[in-house]
Amino acid sequence: MTQSSHNVSLHPVVERVTQRLIERSRSSRQAYLEGVARATQGQPGRESIGCANLAHALAAAPADDRIKIRTERTPNIGIVTAYNDMLSAHAPFVEFPDVIKSAARAHGASAQVAGGVPAMCDGVTQGYAGMELSLFSRDVIAMASVVALSHQMFDAAMFLGVCDKIVPGLVIAAQAFGHLPAVFAPAGPMPSGLPNDEKSRIRQEYAAGRITRAALLDSELAAYHTEGTCTFYGTANSNQMLMEFMGLHLPGASFVNPHTPLRHALTQAATARAVALAKTGINTSHILDERAFINGVVGLLATGGSTNHTLHLVAMAHAGGILLDWQDFADLSDVTPLLAHVYPNGKADVNQFHAAGGLNFLIRELLDAGFLHNDVTTVMGHGLRAYTQEAVLRDDVLSWHDAPADSLDEGIVRPASRPFAHEGGLRMLAGNLGRAVIKSSAVKPEHQTVRAPARVFSDQESAQAAFKAGELTRDVIVVVRFQGPQANGMPELHKLMPMLGLLQDEGHHVALVTDGRMSGASGKVPAAIHLSPEAEQGGMLARVQDGDILTIDCEKNVLHCEVDDATLAARAPAPVPQRPFDPWRNVFGLFRRNVGAAPHGACVLFDDAEYPKHA
Repeated sequence: MTQSSHNVSLHPVVERVTQRLIERSRSSRQAYLEGVARATQGQPGRESIGCANLAHALAAAPADDRIKIRTERTPNIGIVTAYNDMLSAHAPFVEFPDVIKSAARAHGASAQVAGGVPAMCDGVTQGYAGMELSLFSRDVIAMASVVALSHQMFDAAMFLGVCDKIVPGLVIAAQAFGHLPAVFAPAGPMPSGLPNDEKSRIRQEYAAGRITRAALLDSELAAYHTEGTCTFYGTANSNQMLMEFMGLHLPGASFVNPHTPLRHALTQAATARAVALAKTGINTSHILDERAFINGVVGLLATGGSTNHTLHLVAMAHAGGILLDWQDFADLSDVTPLLAHVYPNGKADVNQFHAAGGLNFLIRELLDAGFLHNDVTTVMGHGLRAYTQEAVLRDDVLSWHDAPADSLDEGIVRPASRPFAHEGGLRMLAGNLGRAVIKSSAVKPEHQTVRAPARVFSDQESAQAAFKAGELTRDVIVVVRFQGPQANGMPELHKLMPMLGLLQDEGHHVALVTDGRMSGASGKVPAAIHLSPEAEQGGMLARVQDGDILTIDCEKNVLHCEVDDATLAARAPAPVPQRPFDPWRNVFGLFRRNVGAAPHGACVLFDDAEYPKHA
């Protein structure tokens, strides 16, 4: 298998993992594509629906749009929006439907808002009960989007979303409507505010009791200060990276600030692409194939992106019958060079990353080094090479030019010949406790291996209380269990990071082990997360006791409890914590009872049984 341009051969590991993924997915992918073919044969659906049904759909449409939809049979674009004005990254979407409708009319088409989806902010719910609904919101968003597009009125879809669970949910829905083309239009990051490393330092100062809550709030408000995505390289900005690497954005669209002329022009151009795709017959099932998902994983590893995507990419792929597995991540991570240092992996934010060359520079470097499939379909047509160009607005005209030939700051972005590391930014750990994920790119070399006694908790509040009581001021691996998807929805445990970071800065060897999640901003403290099987389901984590010696080794990809297997297995598992009845949390009881395991995406929408069993 070779690249179709520039005569670049694929790296043999990328080729091997791709072929393995194709073989593993052959049956489920074929079933998916057969379903897409059946749906395609019934399109455009509005031509076959009854007159009363069509009248309902057109009742609120402007007269000119009614004519287009009724008689001219021109493309009608369905808009699915995650707008709300509490979420800074999504507030700019308030103006997007009008921009899209106007742009569609300029190209002889029409557009309607098909529906809205919930969009929660993990930054608001972090450390509180709402975080237990965060991961499940991805699947709710997918289902809500399917409802929105189910009216059989649309020839293409445009998805408006940026943040953590929202984009993965929208991609799952785009796969469900794989017979339609889908274009994603982002809103962009907020301009830079208080530097992220200074924000982190102030959080640690507060955790140590050295500054007031008022001073902490002043710092947070200086960091999160206006509309747009948070500027660190967490899950939201990793989402945007994926949409370019996987060909669902326009090139260069990810990190253009909101409310700028270039952002406005990109939204108009995205609409033009949706209209054009509706006429050409290129649809989402053509774009999101096995090669596109391999490109996404490589992009995640090469940029040191969010650990959350070891869940989301798996679920997104499964929606198209593609059985992506953690071993695929692990094998690709062994060879993928780390080419970006963006906070929490470095000091730069995404605005500085974009200015230094950004995604389009990296895509070219990875293509030329054989780590990406160029032979793919994107919203721009054939070939990922189009994404080696960046968007430019000159004299109000949008065009694309080659990304910089050289990095403009090698402290932020490097060529493949001089990477920050020769391995990817995420590692898969395995041992007698199960399988876990760690974001190694944010951890300094001297902290890549930690061996220390365990201190075990069943929630992060108990761990915080122990820290405040001085019980953790030593070498320690904090274990927080019963945080998996079936236990309580797999919340992020980011509130633990300031205290663990403080202990590490004081010279102690510390780490975190959990069957829960960490934020996409997982930082300098080693954190073995997503541990599976989870404690709620009888995983060995439920048998770990205070004082057991644990080892996390990022170099050898090991998570190990130094208790012999027979003794560990003979221990009675810790009892599952009994949580009081909570009416609004209980609404998601059905999800908790039916959610899949973390390595399979922690998803309620698909059958885990399709995956091969691991030893």
